Amino acid sequence: MIIDQVISACENFGFFQVVNHCVPKILMDEMLEKIYMFNEQSAERKSSYISNFDLYKAPTTNWRDTYYCYMAPTPPKTEEIPIILRDTMMEYSDFMEKLGLELFKLMSEGLGLTRNYLTDMECAKVWALICNYYPECPQPELAVGKSKHSDAYFLTILPQDNHISSLQVLHKNQWVDVPPLHGALIVNVGDILQSTNTLHLFNVFFFKQIVSNDRLKSVEHMALANLEHPRASIGCFFDGSYLEQPTRKYGPIKELLTETDCPRYREMTSYEYIAHSYEIGLKGKYPLTKFKL
Repeated sequence: MIIDQVISACENFGFFQVVNHCVPKILMDEMLEKIYMFNEQSAERKSSYISNFDLYKAPTTNWRDTYYCYMAPTPPKTEEIPIILRDTMMEYSDFMEKLGLELFKLMSEGLGLTRNYLTDMECAKVWALICNYYPECPQPELAVGKSKHSDAYFLTILPQDNHISSLQVLHKNQWVDVPPLHGALIVNVGDILQSTNTLHLFNVFFFKQIVSNDRLKSVEHMALANLEHPRASIGCFFDGSYLEQPTRKYGPIKELLTETDCPRYREMTSYEYIAHSYEIGLKGKYPLTKFKL
């Protein structure tokens, strides 16, 4: 049963691939192609949109440029999105929202909660699309595409670029390659979902680890730099109510606690967690450690 498969993957791996979903392959391919087109423009045309937030802070260079855009709860004005990305991104975002809501419902049922439990907690209320572009790296041994990290959100959904494999996931203390599967979407649990309680949720995969009191696992992963070919990705990150209610507290879901399974994390605001996550950056540190009881 799909619910059992989803919850088993979240509990044991923190990562899984989704096929036979609602998102057309042609749209996924077009979205990735538009990211290439946008980033391969002249610097003058794209510089006001992209960033590399930890370029001068991280111990290892993250060889990528990023464009991000919050799509909910208030969508951006059309003219605020780069024209190359505009139409495709708006269509793609509609599919991501529908898929995200369905995944939250499956996870709720898999945890033994009511179907709308996680959505009623507003896990999917705020979310963003983050477009990464990884150019060819002349010395990939001196850089990474993206340093090892876990996501500080409730949930992340992304298609892999079909041109080259670079995603690695840490499983049983071994880095495991995740080969791209055309048309599949990668889903990973965030920190907040690993640890949250009914007082509320935050970063989908780490946040999911928090609210689930470690039942669901947020997993460290990274992207390798490469010499042969540029690579693109577009991640959909569900942040809960971070923008609208930065003082709202999250902790392990009370319905998941027992006399022998006590809370493993203290309550925190989404702002507190996100700020800490940004503070340590992509430095290979585990953000959840600070909040453990």
